[in-house]
Amino acid sequence: MGRARSTAVRGGALALIAVMVAGCETALAATVGAGSVLAAPHATLRVTLTPERLGAGTTIRFGFTITLPHGRVPPPLRGIDLRYPANIGLITSGLGIATCEQAALERLGPPGCSPDSLLGYGSARVEIPFAEETLEESGELTTWMAPIRNGHLSLLFLAEGKTPISASLVFPGIIAAARFPFGGSLQTEIPVIPSVPERPNASVVQLTSTIGPRHILYYTYIHGKRITYQPNGLRLPNTCPHGGFPFAATFTFLDGSRTQVQTAVPCPQ
Repeated sequence: MGRARSTAVRGGALALIAVMVAGCETALAATVGAGSVLAAPHATLRVTLTPERLGAGTTIRFGFTITLPHGRVPPPLRGIDLRYPANIGLITSGLGIATCEQAALERLGPPGCSPDSLLGYGSARVEIPFAEETLEESGELTTWMAPIRNGHLSLLFLAEGKTPISASLVFPGIIAAARFPFGGSLQTEIPVIPSVPERPNASVVQLTSTIGPRHILYYTYIHGKRITYQPNGLRLPNTCPHGGFPFAATFTFLDGSRTQVQTAVPCPQ
């Protein structure tokens, strides 16, 4: 099947969320079930940082998994509010020195955007309940700097399904303020992801991604010669908060349920 590019996935289903968080080199996991009258899904958040040096630039790697008991498929994910620590910012990172337009990303994919707007890579998996079995689709994620939107830093996420169906989805997120002890929040609304006619919508169940310079090259010109270089990355503060770097995420689902997860990344030794 040929590739389809649209804000509504055609012939397949894949939605990915890229979020901006920081962590440490050893992966951490923290899990919490949300209090809801509905059977809320269970979420696991994992965060790593490479390299882990205070005052230096870094690449963030994050991931989450969403599950229900007894192997059931979770309800479709509709939104994420991911809070990250203070003094870890994108503006001073050297990342996203160009911007990517949503229309160009939808129409042409990554070739439609400047390589200087690329922020990271990732992958994800969605599930679709189908009769007595569960269908799975995996795909790749790229994250791009977008133009300022309503006074907020804005990102674009391109999710490209690879197997078993080729399809793609582009959707935006914004960076907003967050209450102490957090420094900001990546807020993303996930569109409903159709699967096949008369079947439930697809559900995001797993995601991993990076934000930072690892595996990314930017371009500049010096004396008329094109030069490649690696941006500095998200700069960690010179000091680590007591108890480590705090993170929290709230996942909201199509059925009205909510799940929250919290963790803290220990300070480097």
